[in-house]
Amino acid sequence: METKKVIIVTGTIILGIVLNALILGRAIQRFKKEDRSISVKGFSEREVKSDFAVWTIKCRVAYNDLMDGSKAIEEVKDKVTAFLLKNGIKTEEVIQKDLIVSDKMAQDYANFNASNSFRYIIDRIIQVRSNDVENLQKVSRMTDELLKAGVVLNNANEYEGAIRYYFTGLNEIKPIMLTEATKNAKNAAIQFTNESHTNLGKLKRANQGLFTIVDRDEALSNQGDGGYMTGVSDIYKKVRVVVSVEYSIE
Repeated sequence: METKKVIIVTGTIILGIVLNALILGRAIQRFKKEDRSISVKGFSEREVKSDFAVWTIKCRVAYNDLMDGSKAIEEVKDKVTAFLLKNGIKTEEVIQKDLIVSDKMAQDYANFNASNSFRYIIDRIIQVRSNDVENLQKVSRMTDELLKAGVVLNNANEYEGAIRYYFTGLNEIKPIMLTEATKNAKNAAIQFTNESHTNLGKLKRANQGLFTIVDRDEALSNQGDGGYMTGVSDIYKKVRVVVSVEYSIE
């Protein structure tokens, strides 16, 4: 009787071990299968033309008498405004911005000499914001007419006086670019599985990279994924996006 119980207990233990081994084996097999995956990147790029431009114009006069300087800068402002309107810039596109007055005598550590320098430097900033980027580009190259009229433009800073170009239609091209980048990623995954004699499985996860907007020439020397940024000196832009995709491999 005791021998029979031992045999039953022993058989039960062995059966349990076998079942556990089978379950563990299948689990390991399933884990390995699910763990096999491939991560690829897909790329999409478009060349676009800017659809918005900003031109900041700084005019300057220098006088010893503040009232005379104020009148002079107003005359300069009127000349610049007339020049812009005459060349196809709309009234609502011209914005009168800051009026800046610098008193050399009031500046700390200034070595002011009234006999050979002007006391007041007056700057008037005019900004043009337009969707007609081609016309604004053309007009910005005609500033010699202002110089002939006696208007002095102060562009001491290299960024002042230059037009800044922007592309605002990103949302319109986002869907098609994401579709294209995802398709390119899948093609890369298929090529990998074909060369490794495996089969491409289901999409496990996807990560959309940030869109970048850079000047066309800048894009040639900046091939990184980057973030959302923009160059502003070129009327033509490069828009790009990179997506990261992971597929299972069967």
